[in-house]
Order: sequence, then structure tokens, then C-alpha cells
Amino acid sequence: MSKIIGFSMLWWLLGNPFLAVIVLLLLIYIIDRQFIGLSPSMIMPLKRMNRISKLKQQLHTNPHDISAKQELARLLMERKNYREARHLLEPLQESMDHSAEYWDDLGTSYIHTGDPERGDAAIRTALAINPRVKYGEPYLRLAAMYSQSDKNKAIEVLQSFQHIQSSSCEAYYRLGLLYEQIGKQEDAKNAWEEAIHIYRALPRYKKRHERKWMMKCRFKRGIA
Repeated sequence: MSKIIGFSMLWWLLGNPFLAVIVLLLLIYIIDRQFIGLSPSMIMPLKRMNRISKLKQQLHTNPHDISAKQELARLLMERKNYREARHLLEPLQESMDHSAEYWDDLGTSYIHTGDPERGDAAIRTALAINPRVKYGEPYLRLAAMYSQSDKNKAIEVLQSFQHIQSSSCEAYYRLGLLYEQIGKQEDAKNAWEEAIHIYRALPRYKKRHERKWMMKCRFKRGIA
């Protein structure tokens, strides 16, 4: 009802229904980005492309900058360019063998470039170094990889994830999706319920980041 009233007022003010629709959608988008975060960012892809360009220039000047290579690889993986990310990460193994985040990034690039066995080994190395790395997300990557080929192994990995007591609502949302995928509806519902419980206990500064995942969990729980 409020949207209809808002649209009517905009139509009256602007004198053009099409312009009123555009302005109303823009206002909804701004409010969502400010307070909820369900809508994808229109600015983030541009910022990412700009950062990728700068990092490539930086590496052209200094090809041995390891931190720049890591950051570039992660940004490339965000764009689904896993092969180029793998090309950057593989030569860093000797110098980064102590970094759990590095091994998880490398394993992710392996999984998405058709090399699941090496991906499994790299991610398990990451978890051996730090079981809580990236809020336990590596466990979910492994479970997703096994969910199609070996459901028992996928469940085993999911159970390991639950033992680390992650505070990431996003992680529990994805956990629920994986349980749903392998036919464990009750476990999926429990995972989404846990995300909602976690959200309530989060400090205010973290709730902004986790809010959209909590809302997705509420929606999934409601239709499960």
C-alpha cells in the first residue's frame, strides 16, 4: 500500500508515470543498500575493475609483489576468472605455505578449473593451518564440491563445519542450501534458524553486513 501511495505522489509531482516508476525504484534501491543490502551493488563491480587494473599495473612495475598478486587473484575469483587467479597463485606456494587464506584461495581456483583433487588437498591444508579461516567457509566449498558426487562425504564436511561455531550468517545460509540439496530438509531448516539466532547476538557493526543473509534465511525457513 505504501508503495502505491508513494508512486501516486511521485506521479502527481513529476507528471509522468514512467519517470515516477524510475524514481520509485531508485529510492527503493537506495533504501535497500543503506539499511538491508539484498540488492547487488552497482558501484562494487566498477570499483573492482578499477582495482584490478591498478594491481595489474603495479605488478607490471614490480612483478614480485606477493601481496598484490594475492589481492588480484581474489578479485579475479570474484569475477569468476578462476584460471587467471590460479596462474597467479600457483607460483606462490613456497613463500605462502604458512597462510591458510592462501591455501583456501588456491584450492578454490583448483576446484573451479577442473582439478577437484588438488582443490580438496589445498583446502584441507588451509583448514589444518587454521580451522576457522574465513569463518569456516572452506568447509562449505568442500561440501558443495562433494554434494553431487559423494553425499556422505559432503555431510561429513558439513558436520566438521558445525563444530567450529561460525558467527557468519552467510555461512549458515549456504550450509542450509547444501543440506537442502542433499535432501536433509530438517537440517537445512535448523541451519537457517541458527543463522537467525546468531544474527540477534551480533554487535551492531556486524549486523549491517549480515542482515541480508539473515533475511534470506528467514525466507528459506518460511518456505521450507
